[in-house]
Amino acid sequence: MDKPHWEAFELDALLDKKAQMTFPYLEFLRTRALSCGLYSLTAGAKDLQGPHDEDEIYFVLSGRATLRIAGESQQIGPGSILFVPATEEHRFVEIAEDVKLLVFFAAPTPA
Repeated sequence: MDKPHWEAFELDALLDKKAQMTFPYLEFLRTRALSCGLYSLTAGAKDLQGPHDEDEIYFVLSGRATLRIAGESQQIGPGSILFVPATEEHRFVEIAEDVKLLVFFAAPTPA
């Protein structure tokens, strides 16, 4: 398999593209080992995501909410960095302000 070439992304351009979409997730990069995207939820929205097969990192760009994971709740806001292990049930709740998140997914590890 060919080695992926490098790429550069501008956050403002990605946010503009995401703003034109109705779906909450915009994937902007996918390689064999990594996937990156923007995830957004409006204030009061219901987060419908389920567990993922990959480890995941969220970086909160803007907004305020609560991440509910493994029976615990964590308040999040701009600058929060959150790690969610693969297959862990989690969701954002009590979304007080529109939330914009930069999301990194690791490739699933072989069983």
